[in-house]
Amino acid sequence: MMRRITWYGHATVLIETRDGARLLTDPILRTRVAHLRRHVPTAPPGALDGLDAVLISHVHQDHLDRPTLRGLAGPRTTIVVPPGAGGIVNGLSFGGVRELTSGAHADLAGTDVLAVPAWHAAKRSPLPFSHEVEAVGYVVDGVWFAGDTDVDDQMAQLRGTVDVALMPIWGWGPSLGPGHVDPESAARAIAMVQPRVVVPIHWGTYLPIGMLRRYGHVLHDPGPQFARHVAEFAPGVRVELLAPGGSVEIDD
Repeated sequence: MMRRITWYGHATVLIETRDGARLLTDPILRTRVAHLRRHVPTAPPGALDGLDAVLISHVHQDHLDRPTLRGLAGPRTTIVVPPGAGGIVNGLSFGGVRELTSGAHADLAGTDVLAVPAWHAAKRSPLPFSHEVEAVGYVVDGVWFAGDTDVDDQMAQLRGTVDVALMPIWGWGPSLGPGHVDPESAARAIAMVQPRVVVPIHWGTYLPIGMLRRYGHVLHDPGPQFARHVAEFAPGVRVELLAPGGSVEIDD
C-alpha cells in the first residue's frame, strides 16, 4: 500500500501508513476556538472514522483541543501525548493513553511511532497544567510530523530517516511568537532534513475574529512563499501544496 497524507487545516493531518494504520495529528476541527475563527471547511462526516491513534505534539489549545478530541474518542483509538500531558485528556473515553517522551517508540496498529524533539515552549492554563510540558514531533512510517517547532541544528539528525515532512510554516495570526517558523525558516529546516516530499501545514486555517479584512493575506500567502524558499534552499525536495481536505499519495 502507498502512504496517504490528508491535511484538514492547521496541524491536523491524517496519516495512512503502508500497513493500513490511520493516525491523526493535533486535531482541531471546530469553526470557532476562543477568539479564532476557521476560514476553511472542516473534515466531512465519516472522514475520520476508524482512527487507530491520535498523536498530540504539545499542550497548547490549538493543538490539544478537548472538544475536538471528545468527538474522536473511542475504545479502539489510542491517544499519544507528551510526558506529563496525560491528565489533560483524562475522561475522553479513548481506548488507551500513552505518554511518549522524545526518543521513545510505541507500536500502534502494527506501525512504529517514534517521538522526536521539537523546539517549542508549551504551557497550558488553568492550573494544574500551567507548568511547562515537553513538546515533541513524531516519525511514522517515514513521515515526520514536526508539531510546533523552531529551527534547530539537531534537525539534521533526521536526515536519511524522513521521506515525507509535515512542516509548520506559519500560525493562526498576523505575526509569529517565539518557537515557530515562517516560510523561510521552515524551508531552511527542510534543507537540513532533506525529505523527498514536504507538505506545509499550520497555516491558512484560523484567524482572530475581526482581522480578516486587514490580515486575510496570511491565510493565502505563506504556502506559495514556502514553496519558493524550498526551491531556493532545497531544490531536490518536492513541495505538495494542499488545500485543506486535500490529499497526496506517496509511493516508495
